[in-house]
Amino acid sequence: MNRFHCILILTAILAIPASPSFGQQDNSQTQRRSPQARTGARETEKKETGLPELTFRAQDMNERLTQETGNARWMRVIYRQLDLNKDENAPLYYPPRPLNGNMNLFSTIFQLLVEGKITAYNYEDGFEAFDPEHILVLKDFLDRAHIYYEEIPGAAGAQPSFAINESDIPSAEVLTYYVKEAWYFDQSNSVFDVKTLAICPLVTMSGDLGERETTPLFWLPYENIRPYISHTRIMTSNINNVKTFTLDDYFRRRMFDGEIIKTENLMNKTLREYYPDPDTLSMAQQAIEKQLDDFRAALYLNLDSLIAADPKASKKAEKEAKASTRSSSSSKQTAAKTPPPPKAERSAPVRSVRRR
Repeated sequence: MNRFHCILILTAILAIPASPSFGQQDNSQTQRRSPQARTGARETEKKETGLPELTFRAQDMNERLTQETGNARWMRVIYRQLDLNKDENAPLYYPPRPLNGNMNLFSTIFQLLVEGKITAYNYEDGFEAFDPEHILVLKDFLDRAHIYYEEIPGAAGAQPSFAINESDIPSAEVLTYYVKEAWYFDQSNSVFDVKTLAICPLVTMSGDLGERETTPLFWLPYENIRPYISHTRIMTSNINNVKTFTLDDYFRRRMFDGEIIKTENLMNKTLREYYPDPDTLSMAQQAIEKQLDDFRAALYLNLDSLIAADPKASKKAEKEAKASTRSSSSSKQTAAKTPPPPKAERSAPVRSVRRR
């Protein structure tokens, strides 16, 4: 009987299903909830930031679109000033405040800076330095620009974050941009192109006496913001209100209107320092634009320009044209004089030999 009872007890123990421990149950629930938790975290992140995170495909596309100027055999660096009061530059300004999810260029840049997605560099008078020593410190910048913020301390070892109301962002006061671009000729690819290197927003504030003071804020390499603005649609026409272009298209197609304020030179002087008189300054700006156009035109010469430059070439072309005209006329005359071939006569019927 004791042996029988033992066998029954062992059979009952083996028949009971093994229940998972508390830790294992917790892990299984965590694994089940982890995809939903990640999705919820992403949605919360999108709601907080307002701008999507960069995917690997977007980063790869940005690297492919990056124009390399290392093999350039000729290059000229130009600085332009964009006045946003002009109609051509209005797409960078409107809407002045974020409206229905639409933001202008500075609002987008400012939000990316606050979220730590891009890196800006301090504005130095006379030069630009894109190195770790000149990286813009966001808190110092907010204090200098008198922008109200709320500092939220981060976790241990993490950087603090900043909460800023949209009404405190000075996007409506940014009425000017500096654009640094490089006109270059790549001999290896036989390509003459223009590359936007960096942009600098300038804020315009009213002084105590009513005067207008314009202050540069920071320099921003264009490659840092291109992945984010390549999907920002803008309206470029008052007649066609469909947003057919993006901010990246606006810069790559050079749809803006900016006057030249400086060219890279040995003395590192602006055009205003060379030409204090406004009329002389305007003539110098037009001369630089003409130099760029003439250099581009000189790279790819056509037949008309060669004939205009060399009178011997024009005479030779005229002789060849006359000779071709004579040969064509003579061929027409011979074709007219040549008699037509005689018509074939009817042959007599052939009699069969077998009938004979």
